[in-house]
Order: sequence, then structure tokens, then C-alpha cells
Amino acid sequence: MKKALIAMSGGVDSSVASLLIKEAGYEATGITMKLYGGELPENSTNTCCSEDDIADARAVCNKLKIPYYVFNFTDCFNEQVISRFIEAYENGSTPNPCIDCNRYIKFDRLMKRMEELKMDFVVTGHYARIEYSEKLGRYVLKKALDNTKDQSYVLYSLTQYQLSHTLFPLGSMNKTEVRKIAEENGFINAKKHDSQDICFVPDGKYAEFIERYTGKTYENGDFVDKDGNILGEHKGIIRYTIGQRKGLGLALPAPMYVFKKDLENNKVILGSNDDLFTSELYADNINLITTDRITEPIRIKAKVRYNQKEQPATAEQIGGKLHIVFDEPQRAICKGQAVVMYDGDTVVGGGTIL
Repeated sequence: MKKALIAMSGGVDSSVASLLIKEAGYEATGITMKLYGGELPENSTNTCCSEDDIADARAVCNKLKIPYYVFNFTDCFNEQVISRFIEAYENGSTPNPCIDCNRYIKFDRLMKRMEELKMDFVVTGHYARIEYSEKLGRYVLKKALDNTKDQSYVLYSLTQYQLSHTLFPLGSMNKTEVRKIAEENGFINAKKHDSQDICFVPDGKYAEFIERYTGKTYENGDFVDKDGNILGEHKGIIRYTIGQRKGLGLALPAPMYVFKKDLENNKVILGSNDDLFTSELYADNINLITTDRITEPIRIKAKVRYNQKEQPATAEQIGGKLHIVFDEPQRAICKGQAVVMYDGDTVVGGGTIL
């Protein structure tokens, strides 16, 4: 009998994934990864892996009569996710910590634990699909059938080995079905809200978290236009992201947006909405799934943020970097975010935008 280690956040998705894996005949073990050990804002309801979440996951495992454990990965999470998140903001980037969590924690550290325990698969409640392509001779990552829940964007970093040892039982389901199964089985979390935002910053106040976590303060500086004219004072460069308009605290004659950040001079450069559009990008830290290497320019669709619709583009690989040219200019491409390439519903691969 194949053995499966199920990552359980305490939410409805991973709980139903556990049930489906058990029903499919696997020897299932539920685990929750304790990731963040710091303080959270009061009345945080959008986080995951809290004590309440652990209690919910344990209750589901008890109901399913499968073993349940909590693994403490806080040191690894601090090093590989939170530190990268802070460093990115300090360097003017806009990070996606969920991608780092998948890359370095769920499908690296947890998979190593799977191997140590002599198990065969890691299971999560992600909405995506894994298939083996006879044509390519490789495992491929595909979008979920429910396009409104698809999470393939945050999973582009999966390697062939990881894909071959991962199961996504919800990839062909929609959320309504999942909640119905949870209710029919009397799961305590059947109507629980989905977690939103970043688990260690559930209130969305990234700058306050960074200051609290590091003990640093980030100096005020100038808002300037593209010609260098001073428009006002900003409250620390980590508080602003490319494309931002709200929260600048300026009275301007026309709408202006964060266009660039000059770290050396601690200036935030503002521009018009038109200034935010660009047709090309470069990315590094790349991972390709459908091929080992892009040897000639290919037509793909790509997206530069989680909630964006994929856009037609041409991609080529130059050394260890991707060069992507979009058919139409894209708004507010942010350094530090992921660009993910698709061929239909199949993930070609992706990288970190430079």
C-alpha cells in the first residue's frame, strides 16, 4: 500500500484532500507544518496554522481515523520565506512568499521528511493537476479544472522529482463540491472561510510587520516626478509598490502612480498610468517543467501576477535568464514577482522578474 503524507492547514481543502486520499486506498498520515512562531495582530482570522487550525486538522484526522502530527519548521520558514520577503522589500522588489513557501518548505523540506519516513507522496489541497505526458516523457503541471480556484501560478517551481511524488486530489473539482463533501462527512471546518493574504501578515500591513520583525525603522524620503521635482515626503521606501496610487498621502493635480524606486537616494518616483506599461521583461531563478531548456523562441501565454489573465507573448532563454516579450504592453510589471508561462492549460515554467 502506498503511503501519503498530507499537508493540512486546518482548512476545508486539505481536509477533503485527506478524505479522498484515504478513500483512494493510500495509507494516509495528516501533518500540519508549524511555520510562523511570532506574534500575529489581534483578531487575525485570515491566517493559517494557528492553534485553532491545528485543532481543526486534528479533529478531521480523528474523524478519518488516521495519524496526525505537527512538524515544527519555524527555523526553516524564517530563513527561507520571511527573510527573503524582507530582503526583497528592502531591495525594492515585490515578493511572493507563497511561491517561496511552496519551493523551500512544502515541496523541499516536507518532501525530505516524506523520504525520511519512507513514504511515497506528499499531498496538498492545491487546485492544480499533475499528469505524466508520454509525448514529452515528463511529468507536467496543469491548471485546475475550476479556473476560478486555479493555483498553478504558485506551483511553477516544482521539479520533475517533486511532481512525481506529489498528489493534488482537488485538481479536477470545484470549491462547491469540496464544501459539500466536507459537510456530508461532518467536518468541523466545512464552512470555514479560506485564508487570505500572507499567513504571517494576515492584516496585509507588510511594512508594519517588517519593522516589527527586524526592529528597524525605514527613513522618510522624497516623492519625485520623472524630472526629479519634489512632490512631497514618503514614509519609508518599503511601504510602496510599483503601480500603487492609494495611500501616497499627496494632493496632486492629476492621478500619479509609483513608477520606480531609487533605493540609493531613498526616492519614490511617480509617473502617469501610461508610464507603467512595458512590453518585455527578464527573469532569473527559472524552473522549466515541459522541457530542460528553451532552445529557440517559443510562443506562450504568460502572467506576471496571481490574479492576472495570461497574455500572449514570445519567450526565449538566454543563459540562465528568460526574456519575454508580450504582444501588448503590460501594466506594472513588478521586480520580484513571478512570471509564469503557459501552453494552453499546461505550465511551461517560470522565473523571478528582474
